[in-house]
Amino acid sequence: MKRLQAAGSTLFLTLMLGLPAVPVSAGEAVNLILNWTPTADHSPYYYAKAQGWYEKAGIDLTIETGKGSGVSAAKVGSGGAPFGVADLATMLVAKSKGADTVAVMSVYANTGQTFYWLKSYGVNGVKEFAGHKIGNPPGDASRVMWPAFAKAAGLAPDSVSFVNIGPTAKIAALKSHTVDIISDFYNEHDSKVIEFGPDLGYVNWKDIGLNPYGNSLIVNGAYLQKNPKVVEDFVRVSQKAFAACVADATPCLKALLDQVSGLDKESQERQWERIKYLMTDEFTTTKALGWIDGERMKKDYELVQTYLGMEKPFDVSTAFTTKMLDPSIKMDASKVKK
Repeated sequence: MKRLQAAGSTLFLTLMLGLPAVPVSAGEAVNLILNWTPTADHSPYYYAKAQGWYEKAGIDLTIETGKGSGVSAAKVGSGGAPFGVADLATMLVAKSKGADTVAVMSVYANTGQTFYWLKSYGVNGVKEFAGHKIGNPPGDASRVMWPAFAKAAGLAPDSVSFVNIGPTAKIAALKSHTVDIISDFYNEHDSKVIEFGPDLGYVNWKDIGLNPYGNSLIVNGAYLQKNPKVVEDFVRVSQKAFAACVADATPCLKALLDQVSGLDKESQERQWERIKYLMTDEFTTTKALGWIDGERMKKDYELVQTYLGMEKPFDVSTAFTTKMLDPSIKMDASKVKK
């Protein structure tokens, strides 16, 4: 009887003091380093965190602003962060330099690389690029990979000249005719449409047969081996979040805007519509949202090896896995408009 009274007293004190009746273990502390400053394509991570989905899976998530895919691939590859977002071609280069990285989910199943021009400048298509100036930053992937684009488009690699301009100065440079053509990601497409209207011309690299994977979720290889369940849970929660945002972007973008200052709501809404297109291919709609196809990865590896170089070649099958994905979660193509 005394034991029951003691137990009852303990329970009473627990309830009165608001203390947990049983010990609660803290979630696994996990850092996700983004490829750049947060925008619409990162909103699913913020949404899932706000909804408590990572926490429910035992993951205590911290989202870290990035400074480029090269930085995020290097940090994940060195074990400085278990997860990251990085352009897959950049990750492959980092892996050839010793970065221990594995891609576990594609975000951009289609390349975001796009060239833009003004028709009034005498450019009406890719065949007329010769003799014109292309503006982009010196390390821009589209400049580095230009020989591949030129070959696919039937142009001589030296038929254009490049002009150094900053990432935020591209529209101004095109408007002032400092350059004739600029490169940018397709998710920023609407900013050019609004600025230039029907005078705008563009070509996405996919349109000429070049379609390497873009931004993807990557993980440290050693962390993956040691914590496969955590990685699987993180990937599947992220998949669920991306699918939820495809179904209804409003709460997702609200979660992003609540946490990140300086973003324009309408601009992010427009970006998300383009991102849905970049997320969609024959595999993400039939296999699983975020699916990475082995044959495409082989082509991407060959493309990178040819134009960016591999310091130490490796078996491309070690650079990705689809085992963490939930095959029941697929990309809903009915929600996509180009």
